[in-house]
Parts: sequence; C-alpha cells; structure tokens
Amino acid sequence: MAHPVALAAFVAVVFPLVATPGASLTLLIRHVAAGGRRHAVPVVLGTATGIYVHATLAAVGLSAVLVRSDTAFTVGTYLGAGYLVGLGLWTWHASGRTAAPSGSADAAPDAVSLPRTYVEALLGNVLNPKAALVYLTLVPQFLDTDLAVAGQILTLATAHVTVMAVWLAACTGVLHRLVATSRAKRVFTRASALVLVGLGVLAALRPVM
Repeated sequence: MAHPVALAAFVAVVFPLVATPGASLTLLIRHVAAGGRRHAVPVVLGTATGIYVHATLAAVGLSAVLVRSDTAFTVGTYLGAGYLVGLGLWTWHASGRTAAPSGSADAAPDAVSLPRTYVEALLGNVLNPKAALVYLTLVPQFLDTDLAVAGQILTLATAHVTVMAVWLAACTGVLHRLVATSRAKRVFTRASALVLVGLGVLAALRPVM
C-alpha cells in the first residue's frame, strides 16, 4: 500500500490530468446527452477498468516494453486515433435522429445500450497509449522501493479511479441540467462528436510531430 503522504501527493497531481477534457469526458457528454444520467455509470466503469488495465500492465512491466518499442507505440497510437475518429463520425450520424426529452421514460433513439457504452469507454482508455505513460512516468515517482510495488500501483490506481469517478459524477450533474431539450441534446451530442474526431486527429498527428 502506498504511503499516505505519497497517496495525497499523487491525488493532487493526477486531478488536473483527470479534469483536463479528453475522451472520457467527451464520451460522458455524448452518452448523458443522448440517454440520460444512467449512461454516466458505464462510462465511469469502463474508464475505471481501463485505468486498472494500464496499472496492471505497468505492474508486470508490459507497458514499458510497448512504450519503448517505437513500432508498437505508433501502431497503438494510430489504432486509438482511428477508434476515436470512427466513434466521432458515428456519433455525428446518430445525432441526426430525433432525441427524446430529458427525463422521459423512453431512451433517446440515438442512445447506445449500457453494455456498449461501457465497452466504448473501456476501449477509449485502453487504446490510448498516453494513458499508459501515466503509470510509467508519473506513478513511479510516488512509489516506495522498500514496499511491494504491485500493491502500491494498485492503491494509486484506486485513488486515480476515485478522483475520476467523483469528477465525472460532478460533470454529469451539471450536464443533465443543460440538456433539458431535444435541441440541447443534439447540440451537445454533435459537439462531442467533433471533439472525438479532433482528439483522434491530434493523436494521429503527434507521432509524426
């Protein structure tokens, strides 16, 4: 288990990273706008699973191997970029359908099923090589070499997940109040589509910049 002081310091450092708009927040906006607050749950769970995947890979050393291989890192980056662009284009297409008013008993026609929402959030995190760098460059700075490394990484990952869940829950509360009409739903959904495409394009350009 990580030292309490190191844990608190890690939370302070990781919060700005969590609060910076990215794929997870964009997916949250897309799904809450389309299907309501309940769709925030699978986004949070999918993102949390992705964080634990990266933490586990870092604990066993696989992430280091992948990141140190230029080819593997580049391929992973392009896969993640392609996924985000494709998801953004699909989101834009789906936003053209008529959305149900917020809070209605019927889900919006463009709302994705809860399991699929979970998978989208999971892949959005796992296919992001930059997320692996958090556990290879940031996390090691908070580890005590006299203690079991795997246990410390798991503790830090749990703190990371907790910060992420609280942040996305707060964003969900605000977002739910902003998407009270079908027009607002469509605007937020299409905005999230454009952001997803933009994130994908930026991710694809970074390896060659």
